[in-house]
Amino acid sequence: MSSETQLSLFDDSNFNAKELIPTDAKVDIPRGTYPNMDKLAEHCRSCHRCELGKTRTHAVIGRGNLQAKIMLIGEAPGQTEDETGLPFVGKSGQLLDKILASVNFDTDKDVYIANINKCRPPDNRVPTNEEMLACKPYLLEQIRLVDPKIILLTGATSVKGLIGDKRPISKIRGQWLEWEGRLCMAIFHPSYLLRNPSREKGTPKWLMWQDIQAVKAKFDQLNK
Repeated sequence: MSSETQLSLFDDSNFNAKELIPTDAKVDIPRGTYPNMDKLAEHCRSCHRCELGKTRTHAVIGRGNLQAKIMLIGEAPGQTEDETGLPFVGKSGQLLDKILASVNFDTDKDVYIANINKCRPPDNRVPTNEEMLACKPYLLEQIRLVDPKIILLTGATSVKGLIGDKRPISKIRGQWLEWEGRLCMAIFHPSYLLRNPSREKGTPKWLMWQDIQAVKAKFDQLNK
């Protein structure tokens, strides 16, 4: 047997690791894997990197402007999102849109919205660490593709899932945090605001108003 034949037996040039991405959480998703969001969505819709793929109706990729300066990241899809395949379209989403509109942010122009996890956990439970880690490479590619100047993290799970900070949201909300050279701010999840409707000074809704104004001010400053 010639040396060339022996080498050909171990030639893996036809092996495409990218094909394994949606099936094995151990397979890395290198930076630059996806040329656009449509290609990323194809993998998400067929993904079984964690058990959530078995129970989803739709993978929830994102909505909004793919060139937005602000990216908002939620926790995981709920029932309405699972049914429609779009993030933040239930009652929480309706409130979120009102909050953004209150400072003249247009969700079709100024913001791109995604989630830590693309699939709904059963009974809307919090995603496990393993589930978040399995899905995180998709999110990192989304951030690369959108390339936002500001990232808003809604709720403690979103903060933990992206930047690894485990502090309660009440301790870090409203503060500018730097992650990978980007400005991030943790804010209350809209569902929490729905459970706490008071607008009195010091309440979650009042604090959210302060936070979203700070975001608007920073946005305007960065776009001068």
